[in-house]
Amino acid sequence: MPAAEDASVTINVRVVPRASRSEVVGMQDGVLRVRIAAPPVDGAANEELIRVLAKHFGVKKSLIKIVRGETSKTKVVKVVCEQSVSKRIRQ
Repeated sequence: MPAAEDASVTINVRVVPRASRSEVVGMQDGVLRVRIAAPPVDGAANEELIRVLAKHFGVKKSLIKIVRGETSKTKVVKVVCEQSVSKRIRQ
């Protein structure tokens, strides 16, 4: 259970699998675009997405969950983080 000072942010994500490298591209039409080098096979792309987002937002991988879209390129991701990080993500 997160502490009282923790918050969560829900983000719409558009994944581009099999890219040359994994990176956060940026916001486009209200959706965070993320390029993933891993293929969309056996959850490899989802694992890579969580790793890339954790590094980008500066949180542990365990604090990022795919809420919707496990098998889709368009996903809804929830990030549990401190309020200071939450404000930075929302900007």
